[in-house]
Amino acid sequence: MKYILLMLTITLFSCGSNDAKEDQPEGRTKTIPNEHQKQLNLSILLDLSDRIDPKRNPDMPAHFQKDSTLISYLTEYFKSEIRTKGGHAAKPKMRIIFSPNPADPGISKAAEKLSTDLSGLMPVEKKKIYDNIGNTVAENISYIYRTSLRQAYWPGSDIWRFFKNDVDITIDPDTAYRNILVIFTDGYLFHADSKDAVGNRYAYLLPELLDKYKLRNNSQWSKDIDKLDFGLISKRTDLDRLEVLVVEVTPSTKHRNDEDIIRKVLDKWFAEMKIKKWKILNTDLPQITKGRVESFLRD
Repeated sequence: MKYILLMLTITLFSCGSNDAKEDQPEGRTKTIPNEHQKQLNLSILLDLSDRIDPKRNPDMPAHFQKDSTLISYLTEYFKSEIRTKGGHAAKPKMRIIFSPNPADPGISKAAEKLSTDLSGLMPVEKKKIYDNIGNTVAENISYIYRTSLRQAYWPGSDIWRFFKNDVDITIDPDTAYRNILVIFTDGYLFHADSKDAVGNRYAYLLPELLDKYKLRNNSQWSKDIDKLDFGLISKRTDLDRLEVLVVEVTPSTKHRNDEDIIRKVLDKWFAEMKIKKWKILNTDLPQITKGRVESFLRD
């Protein structure tokens, strides 16, 4: 399975720290940074399935518009981290990931424009990219969504397999980084290449499964999930340095308790994988969601 990895590694350009501080005098204890003193390693996983199709899943604003607004906010948060830490100290990273890699060459080209590593650049070069990164992200994200909608090809997003095989790309080996993965999805997980099933565990989560196990319109649904050990197959138990934020969960309008079922299944899955911290957010007006996202990021 191929994935597009769009790395945006930004370092601010104004002076705000002293590199000499990195040299600790002999005998002095080096302070271990807390989570908010750490560098930011932000990964964004986009589900380009039919959830973004305004014909199949109408909403106001449309889901692709909500996504774009939230990605813009995440970009601004990323820049604020740079400003806070200062030019020499700030070394944040940002990635946009597709699972799997879209086949369209235009989307791949847009991805290349977003692939940036500033760690080896001079301050003047870094400042130029910093000043333009907001527009660069907005323009290319817009192109990616417009192209996906025009093609109307919806193979699904293989979020389950991403966690099984590729989630390591979101965890920096340097413990000085805080690793955050933001997933844009409606909560119904599916991809044609991932149909694994073991007992009552699956590589996907679809409405048909909720019907099969009679979890809908069932006041005992939570107890039934526990009794049957229903859920997603867990293949990892080593993700204790990763934080996960799931946004834009959109339960069926005919079955509102799908939201609670999705949340319980994902909670169980993340806990089994030993995710350090996670939060699951329903779709809402972008301004409301932004506040909840900010709370997660700054908590």
